Amino acid sequence: MRAATPASTTPASSPTTPASSPTTPATAADRVYRHVKQGVLDRRYEGGILLTEGELAEAVGVSRTPVREALLRLETEGLLKLYPKKGALVLPVSAQEINDVLETRLLVEEFTVRRAVPAPPGLLDRLAALLDEQRRHAAEGDLAAMMAADRGFHAEIVRSAGNQILCRLYDQLRDRQLRMGVAVLHAHPDRLERMLAEHAEILDALRAGDADTAAAAVRGHIGRVEALVRGPGR
Repeated sequence: MRAATPASTTPASSPTTPASSPTTPATAADRVYRHVKQGVLDRRYEGGILLTEGELAEAVGVSRTPVREALLRLETEGLLKLYPKKGALVLPVSAQEINDVLETRLLVEEFTVRRAVPAPPGLLDRLAALLDEQRRHAAEGDLAAMMAADRGFHAEIVRSAGNQILCRLYDQLRDRQLRMGVAVLHAHPDRLERMLAEHAEILDALRAGDADTAAAAVRGHIGRVEALVRGPGR
């Protein structure tokens, strides 16, 4: 197992965890949780790295007790595996997990994009704003923020179907999708422009009120992601 490289002493802001309200400051464990989770999602802490309580405590500026609490939370979310007296191993994304996430995405997103037609103006406006946000982050080279906006784009369509069970199911995929998406963009930087174009195709189909074209665009989008994540020969 590889040891982690020293992390920045300033935890990165996380698009995947809600910020503490002004009247409820983040606890030390919350700060460690956000720091480690964001590091895993944006691949500063890659699969196979062993994180130790000492280095995390030093990076965030806390004692070891809240580090243990944060690592336990992350283990229950399936991002880490704890080894007593050694540390926490960042779990790689498994082939089974890739298969499960992509199959679930296809089922949920193809169904909900059809339900989104005819799309109300508010939904179209939100999707257009999220697409602009993706383009801005892409131009800045901020892949983690780009993928957070990407997830927001797809989640808006899912929410528009009005099925709360599907929304909760889709939300459970969020962290896994972010992690996989950032990995794809790091490995295939040329994918970025095509991804933006595919989102524009989905939005155009919704604007046109064409459910079949929108569903086909979603199917093609997820299929291309699947091909890149799985890699050649898989």
